[in-house]
Amino acid sequence: MPRRLLLICLFLLGACVAPAKEPAFDQSPHDYWQRPLGDRFTKLKEDIEAGRLVLDGSGGEKAFLLNLLRTLDVPATSQMLVFSTTSLQLRLITPANPRALFFNEDVYVGYIPGGRIEIVSLDPALGGIFYIFDIPRGAESIRPERSNRCMNCHAAEDTGNVPALVIKSVIPGIRGGSLDSYRHGETGHGVPFAERFGGWYLTGAQNFAPHLANVMGQLSPEGLTKYPLEPGTRFDYARYPVATSDVLPQLLHEHQIGFVNRAITATYHTRALLEKGSLDDAAITELNAQAREFTRYLLFADEVPLPPGGVRGEPAFKADFGRTRHADPQGAALKDFDLQTRLFRYRCSYMIYGAAFSGLPPEFKQRVYRRLGEALDVARPDAEYAYLPPVEKQVVRGILRATLPDLPAGW
Repeated sequence: MPRRLLLICLFLLGACVAPAKEPAFDQSPHDYWQRPLGDRFTKLKEDIEAGRLVLDGSGGEKAFLLNLLRTLDVPATSQMLVFSTTSLQLRLITPANPRALFFNEDVYVGYIPGGRIEIVSLDPALGGIFYIFDIPRGAESIRPERSNRCMNCHAAEDTGNVPALVIKSVIPGIRGGSLDSYRHGETGHGVPFAERFGGWYLTGAQNFAPHLANVMGQLSPEGLTKYPLEPGTRFDYARYPVATSDVLPQLLHEHQIGFVNRAITATYHTRALLEKGSLDDAAITELNAQAREFTRYLLFADEVPLPPGGVRGEPAFKADFGRTRHADPQGAALKDFDLQTRLFRYRCSYMIYGAAFSGLPPEFKQRVYRRLGEALDVARPDAEYAYLPPVEKQVVRGILRATLPDLPAGW
């Protein structure tokens, strides 16, 4: 029988691979609510409060949103539309008024026409920092409030009890709520496509069928009946920055959520172990094992192959995504797409440049670097990474050497 759920606080997307250990995220040594913040949106907020930056709302909701996205360097072309009621603002979300999500590597923005702006901004030491605020009218200034209600879902079971991201795939009911749900406790590029996209509008994914996108459900004594929803038929794309909810941003978003949540979990867990004093043999073994699994994710070891025909992707989004490439002297970068059988030509995550990775404690990051070096060693091939051809390993190593400033000496 379908599982009846009411998903009321799912803000922006992802689940972790292992539960965080005590102490809790809001207690020492983590001190989530007391630590100074270094995330991108908090810095923007400080500039606004000091009068150094003004975000004008006189042009209306959409104009303000576009201005905010430009200021945060979040591409409008990353737009994804979700109609499941999985947000603090669930009463505003319907198939006729979907919630739009936008992202770059370190900031996630939620927008609902007629609603409030939602922000998740990644702090290197603390993980997700959650804000919500009204769209200003005229020359008013925004008044972001740091949301603790979001923690009910974003620092709970779905995220391993650390402040991370939540992604859900559900069959929304015609009268609201969710009638069935999928991929429990799983995030990242290893989740089967058949379990993704439920409750989302999806465009550009004809070869992904069957999938869970673009449908609503209704329960009857005979079971669950699904009804199709064609994107753009119940709402006006003109209310949103772009006229797509393309599959490529959704695939990248899924990869990012898996990466971010694994990194946040590792940060909190390592910090808790270090609080106990010097690492004993059991702690060292545990960190080594976690670094090994993290490196597998970093190198796309369990990536689900793309369906026959691959992914086209909207050209405007691909151009925006590539503007932050970190290229080696030969011009190769981790953001270079493949899109035929897999996402990227060079299988090492571009998220290695983001806040979630930069904030990893040295005791964990150095273990990842060591395992990464072993995985990319052509002279002594590691059977665990036999799926990576020698040439690809060499290119990835060259990109990292040219673009990562904190690699160990001699790496």
